[in-house]
Amino acid sequence: MTEQGLEGSQPVDLKKHPSGIVPTLQNIVSTVNLDCKLDLKAIALQARNAEYNPKRFAAVIMRIREPKTTALIFASGKMVCTGAKSEQQSKLAARKYARIIQKLGFPAKFKDFKIQNIVGSCDVKFPIRLEGLAYSHGAFSSIFFREQTDLLGVRRCCNGRA
Repeated sequence: MTEQGLEGSQPVDLKKHPSGIVPTLQNIVSTVNLDCKLDLKAIALQARNAEYNPKRFAAVIMRIREPKTTALIFASGKMVCTGAKSEQQSKLAARKYARIIQKLGFPAKFKDFKIQNIVGSCDVKFPIRLEGLAYSHGAFSSIFFREQTDLLGVRRCCNGRA
């Protein structure tokens, strides 16, 4: 038994998702260790779609078009990849960035790839009383909400701060 998804893209398997609500992945954040020290100035000068302003931020910011992602590449060899829409895309993008660094002459490897964060969103089709939500599961407890007509979203924490 299937029903049309909330965004009208894919049918929803009601056996897997009895509510009919399936979150849409918006952003995947992953990290990887390139296992070598990097000369960020050399990378910024040689690579396309790379920017480096050490006074502003201590990493090279590099972008690729497919999958559409951004990487933060640090001198220590650590890299953070953001913007992918799936775990597979995130790993592919991280491998592409590592390959770019290799082509620039650095002995980059691909060690310790890890998904750090997954952001999803969905329409639950009913109002949520935020003041009634009380959950805490460790160091970080909050909910992010956006009114349909607002351009601004608000992250509301369980301590009442927004």
